[in-house]
Amino acid sequence: MSSAFREQGHVRPAILVVACAVALNSGCAVKRFAVNRVGDALASGGTAYSSDDDPELVREAAPFSLKLMESLLAESPQHRGLLLATTSGFTQYGYAFVQEDADEIEVTNLAAATALRVRARKLYLRARGYGLRGLEVNHRGFNAALRADPKAAVRMATKRDVPLLYWTAAAGGAAISVSKDTPDIVADLPKVEALIDRALELDEKFDHGAIHTLLIGFEMARPGVKTDEAALRAKRHFQRAMELSGGYLASPLVACAEAVCVQKQQRAEFERLLKQALAIDADQKPEWRLTNLVMQRRARWLLSREDELFAE
Repeated sequence: MSSAFREQGHVRPAILVVACAVALNSGCAVKRFAVNRVGDALASGGTAYSSDDDPELVREAAPFSLKLMESLLAESPQHRGLLLATTSGFTQYGYAFVQEDADEIEVTNLAAATALRVRARKLYLRARGYGLRGLEVNHRGFNAALRADPKAAVRMATKRDVPLLYWTAAAGGAAISVSKDTPDIVADLPKVEALIDRALELDEKFDHGAIHTLLIGFEMARPGVKTDEAALRAKRHFQRAMELSGGYLASPLVACAEAVCVQKQQRAEFERLLKQALAIDADQKPEWRLTNLVMQRRARWLLSREDELFAE
């Protein structure tokens, strides 16, 4: 999803657990101060997760951090840093550890895959809700305006809103991707389009090309755009994402292979991009180690399905 699997609350965990216990049992004013200080620490993150070389360990540890942030948001519901961290955290967890599992087991266990996609959708919608709350904190009336006229509403967003715009769009887009049979969710596509286009307009370099990477897949599903034009636009985003990441991230390569090459039935290019993604040394950029391992897992799965994805 992003160029790096972000850390949400993994700095000095033992100290933070004690601090949270104190915060949640303090007097009102002291409690709010303590909650906000702990929230600041959690939201600032670190590299404990993004540099980890064991995705399964992260899978098991992440839920504690996510629920901890939700507990703090119940006490400090307008904490901007926590709202962003919770939005990105639930989105990434849903993609890397729930939707990916669903995709991989679908062939052998359709019922289990369907159940996992329902769970992924709930996680994405939860993430989207926190993102919209964050944008509402920054701009009162934003959500009502977004419902009325998405393209006009996002004009009130500024460059400081780009992280929230990006993660809210990512969560909303991911929810749509696993909800093709749920018209109410699919109907939110214009909102996702407005959010991500505004983020691109404000800061196209955000997070080493993360917006461009997200747009690789989005262009192929953008309403009212013919397939050939969509593919050209997606390829431009791919090239820019590769430039901004220095070629050290697997995510643009996997996104282009999956979204563009499959739809255009470009098998040789599909193989080339995924093999290039697998050739990336995850240790070369420790801060991107986890996201590269997650995306390389998806690259291997896609290659294993090559005969199904391409007609002879």
